[in-house]
Amino acid sequence: MITQPLSAPVAAVQDARNRAIILVLLIAAFVVVLNETIMNVALPTLIDEFQVTAGVAQWLTTAFMLTMAVVIPITGFLMQRLSSRAVFFVAMGTFTVGTLLAAVAPTFGLLLLARVVQAVGTAIMIPLLFTTVMTLIPAERRGAVMGSISIVIAVAPALGPTVSGLILQSMSWRFMFVFVLPFSIAALIYGARTLVNFSEPRRLSLDLVSLPLSAVGFGGLVYALSRLGESPAGLSDPLVSISLALSVLSLLLFVWRQQVLQRQDMPLLDLRALRYPMFTLGVVLIMLLAIVFFGGAILLPLYLQEVRGLSTLQTGFLVLPGGVLMGVLAPTIGRLYDRHGPAVLATPGAILLTLSLWSFSRITAETGTPVLLALHLVMSVGLALTFTPLFTAATSPLPARLYSHGSAIMNTFQQVAGAAGTALLITVMTGQITRALAEGVALPLARAEGVRAAFGMATSTALVLTLLVAFMRRAPSPDGADADAARVHAGH
Repeated sequence: MITQPLSAPVAAVQDARNRAIILVLLIAAFVVVLNETIMNVALPTLIDEFQVTAGVAQWLTTAFMLTMAVVIPITGFLMQRLSSRAVFFVAMGTFTVGTLLAAVAPTFGLLLLARVVQAVGTAIMIPLLFTTVMTLIPAERRGAVMGSISIVIAVAPALGPTVSGLILQSMSWRFMFVFVLPFSIAALIYGARTLVNFSEPRRLSLDLVSLPLSAVGFGGLVYALSRLGESPAGLSDPLVSISLALSVLSLLLFVWRQQVLQRQDMPLLDLRALRYPMFTLGVVLIMLLAIVFFGGAILLPLYLQEVRGLSTLQTGFLVLPGGVLMGVLAPTIGRLYDRHGPAVLATPGAILLTLSLWSFSRITAETGTPVLLALHLVMSVGLALTFTPLFTAATSPLPARLYSHGSAIMNTFQQVAGAAGTALLITVMTGQITRALAEGVALPLARAEGVRAAFGMATSTALVLTLLVAFMRRAPSPDGADADAARVHAGH
């Protein structure tokens, strides 16, 4: 179906409405992503407060990741079953309730439940933002808007530890959630006043077979990988090996079930998006990037605190400039992508990423703080140059009917890769530390050796990313007319 071009006044109104919708979602996403990292430096405080072990306290982070892995694959279905406005209120309403519950939680169990509720809202909000951009923004202008999303993804996680460090210096841990709550409520109210529906719900039934298979498959995989990074026994740990086996079996059954449902056009997660080569390559590249990003985000703070003896607040301030720099560069990189495509930006970005990680693999216990800051800034520039072009180019060949499923697939695999990267790098680090201690190396120097070995593994991953990124191309949408029709329909 070919649609008539919109008149200039109508197009201007529609553009203004689309910008307002995306602004609402950007604000909401910033709040939920900030919350995701705000807990990281508070675990020692919570261990003392609730008199629990470090392993139990770690569940505040693990349960959040598990919930994300379980809920994100369902968002493709959810965004087709409900209107866009309804999905927003489910996401932000759930997140706000979870934040309030966390602020007043009298017991550790209730705090853990609150984190799970928050994670449900977060898991829905992030794919909603990406799907909305793909639906409302034409492919030729999508890079600039994806650049704005990169601000959320880069700056909010960098701010989280710094904000929580400042709060914990003089106030109770509850004020971390008290701090987030007004922003969450404000985003909810602003969304109620501004957000309009831009999608029509479809009559779909939730497949009760796919749901548990997805939960056990993706959730079990993230749990097994997270446990692998923490357990000295590695794969011989029954909790790791059994979880891994169950998750792989569930995922195989899940894929088979989706293929059956695709014949009826009713899959929970439409895997036909993976038939598009550029999308599939983009998913692989984003997974490699997630391994480097999430792993590096853990390694550097471990080095700064355990080898150099910096406080959590000092560590937060040292990594903050990198996150801010990514946010500053993101809009420009998005505009450059719209003009030149992905390879021109992502290739030098991957090279910078590889060089900075290789340099981190050479640091010692005496490496100067200015050098560490400079390396982190270079790594941040590399990440900024790669993320927006790769994500935007990966989703460009998808037809409009697969936008929500493509977003869910991309975010799910990114979550799994983040868990895998963290497990891999922590395993390499702890293995090297154990060997160094057995050879009589002092603990701080052994830890430095462990961090170097892990950064060496991250360098190898970034090198693979560099070799593959040159094959990434910006492919035109196969049903541009359909996508345009969807946007015109949304305008009415």
